[in-house]
Amino acid sequence: MMKSEQSRRQFLRAAGTGMAASMMGAGVSCGQSQPSAGEKQRRFEIRSPRFEIRKKRLFELGLASYTLRKFKLDETLGMTRRVGLKYICFKSFHLSLDSTPAQIKEVVAKVQKAGLILYGGGVISMNKEPAVNRAFEYAKAAGMKVIVGVPAPELLPLVDKKVNEYDIKVAIHNHGPTDKVYPTPASAYEKIKNLDKRIGLCNDIGHTQRAGVDPSVSAEKYADRLLDVHIKDVTEATAKGHGVEVGRGVIDIPRFLRTLIKINYADIVSFEYEKDADDPLAGLAESVGYVNGVLAAIS
Repeated sequence: MMKSEQSRRQFLRAAGTGMAASMMGAGVSCGQSQPSAGEKQRRFEIRSPRFEIRKKRLFELGLASYTLRKFKLDETLGMTRRVGLKYICFKSFHLSLDSTPAQIKEVVAKVQKAGLILYGGGVISMNKEPAVNRAFEYAKAAGMKVIVGVPAPELLPLVDKKVNEYDIKVAIHNHGPTDKVYPTPASAYEKIKNLDKRIGLCNDIGHTQRAGVDPSVSAEKYADRLLDVHIKDVTEATAKGHGVEVGRGVIDIPRFLRTLIKINYADIVSFEYEKDADDPLAGLAESVGYVNGVLAAIS
């Protein structure tokens, strides 16, 4: 059995029935079998002080709605609730960038009625000045705290100005080895390090890993500018890597979550599950259950 698969199964056990509860939208309790001596040893190793895991988790879990890009707004809100997530970042599929203020108000009311919090929008491309202006007006009208975006480097001075004007953060999203502008968090950091600190990074850990960069190392190195996270897993640490359920791929998810706790990351970690676009709920629920299991085990 591969080490990553052992780790995955271990944390799913630690989650108990967390994944099932996510699918059903309700808590469930059941008895647990007595752990074997080997399992006790593994649990001891997880809780070892060398991992520095005694800090309280400050971040929340959310959903990047690109996950549910094939589904309408009401279905998206329902499925987000069903897997037990409260925070959501809208892709334009669910709130068009050219929406009128009245349309935005109507959608925001639906989000609130569903018991969710619309914390951001993205990923939003900003290749021209009008696109930058529109993104900030859109975010303001929707009450968003952060724009997850890809601004053209030459427009960063304008973005800097808008951040000061609107007091809305911009988290630049990296897109991996095929992206010639922002392949990694480091490539974005170099372009924004002298700008307002409300301009930072959305570390998409799948694309970061595909670019050959350890997401945990990246998150810690650029902790001062980490404003958003897209959590996912991939099959391999190359450009050929593709999305899988969190815990089934090559990313060391427990290490990454420990790193977020270590650096006192206090924003949102959003699931962006890109596999199974036509039927994503089971894989998304498994991913949420796995991450909840990891968090239960390390805290």
